[in-house]
Amino acid sequence: MKKIALFIYQWILFMPLFLLITLCTALTVMIMAPLFGSRFWGYYPPHYWSRLTCRLALCRVKTSGHEKLDPSQSYVFVANHQGAFDIFLVYGYLNQNIKWVQKQSLRKLPLVGFASEKAGHVFVDNTTVAARAATIERAKAQITDGVSMVIFPEGARTRTGKMGHFKRGAYHIARDLQLPVVPLTINGPYDVLKRSSRQIKPGQLELVIHDPIPAASLTDEELAALIGRSKETIHAALWEKYR
Repeated sequence: MKKIALFIYQWILFMPLFLLITLCTALTVMIMAPLFGSRFWGYYPPHYWSRLTCRLALCRVKTSGHEKLDPSQSYVFVANHQGAFDIFLVYGYLNQNIKWVQKQSLRKLPLVGFASEKAGHVFVDNTTVAARAATIERAKAQITDGVSMVIFPEGARTRTGKMGHFKRGAYHIARDLQLPVVPLTINGPYDVLKRSSRQIKPGQLELVIHDPIPAASLTDEELAALIGRSKETIHAALWEKYR
C-alpha cells in the first residue's frame, strides 16, 4: 500500500510541482542573470528551488560542518557523487555561493541547460586535450570574490553506491588559484533516486562539510597526496553501506 501511495504522490503531485518550480526557476535565471549578474540571480533562485525539491520529495536533511567555512572565502568543493539528489542537497544546504562543473550533456536539457549557462556554471568538454584545458580555464574565471566551485571528481554518478576513481581537474584548479579544497561527504541520494531508477524513495539525506585543505604551491606529488587525502576524508564519513 505504501509503494502505491508513493507512486501516486510522485507522479500526480511531486512531478507536476517539480516541473513547475523548475520552469519558474530557469526562466528567472535566464531573464535576471544576464541583466543583473549571476552572482545573486545564478545562485539564490536555484538555492531555494533545491530546498523546495528536497521537501517535496519528502526527504529529511541533516548537515554538519558549516562553521568550518568562511562565507567571504572562495573554495573548491569536491564531493562523492551518489545520485541526482546530490545537486539539490549541495545547492540547497551548503549555504555557499557556488558554481558547478557539469557534464556537457546537461547543456542540451530544455531551458535548464540554457539557464545553467547564464548562471555561470561550466560544462565539461572532454573531446580534446585543448577542450579540457579550456573547460578548466572557464571554471577558474567563475571562482572570484567568495564564489566557489563544486566538482564531482568521479565524473559520474555511482552505479553501486560505492565511490569510484577521483580525477585531478578539481585539484589543478585549486592549486592554480591557490584556493583551499573542501571535501564534502554526501550520504543518502543513492537510495532516494538511483542512477538506473525513475522511482523516488523518500529518505534521509546528509551533507558533511570537512575541514578546508590548503592546495597552494603544491608539487605534482603533493597534489596526488591531496587527492588521496580528500578521498579518504570523504570515505571515512560515508554510511557503512556505502563504504
